[in-house]
Amino acid sequence: MNILYFCIVIKQFIHKTFSVLLAVLVMFSTVSFTIEKHYCGDTLIDVAVFSETHKCGMEKVDHVKVEKKSCCKDEIQILEGQDELLKTFDDFDLDQQEFLISFVYTYINLFEGEPKQVVPHKDYSPPNLIKDVQVLDQVFLI
Repeated sequence: MNILYFCIVIKQFIHKTFSVLLAVLVMFSTVSFTIEKHYCGDTLIDVAVFSETHKCGMEKVDHVKVEKKSCCKDEIQILEGQDELLKTFDDFDLDQQEFLISFVYTYINLFEGEPKQVVPHKDYSPPNLIKDVQVLDQVFLI
């Protein structure tokens, strides 16, 4: 009995774990974000994922005329997630539409409601006990 219970618990745990992992995989595959890197010369100064990078202060200033080219450079990588996860009913061909309709119809009709069960003793109240019969007859369960 303990081994059967243990197997059921392990199965439920594995099922829930894979469900969560697949949900996280779908979520991260659809998320888009940018990675910004700021280099000063050949040295990486800052990396930012969801915000702008902090500059080192050596980039060109507009009001000062600088003859030399700036040694700083910004690198931006855009990682786009997929956006074609939704399928409409029209995307399926006729055979797939027929199968989908029949599957949904049989699955919905699989769960029919049970008739209401009548409990005949629902409103019955037991009689009041005047004397404790077990103590009077000295009959005890051991």
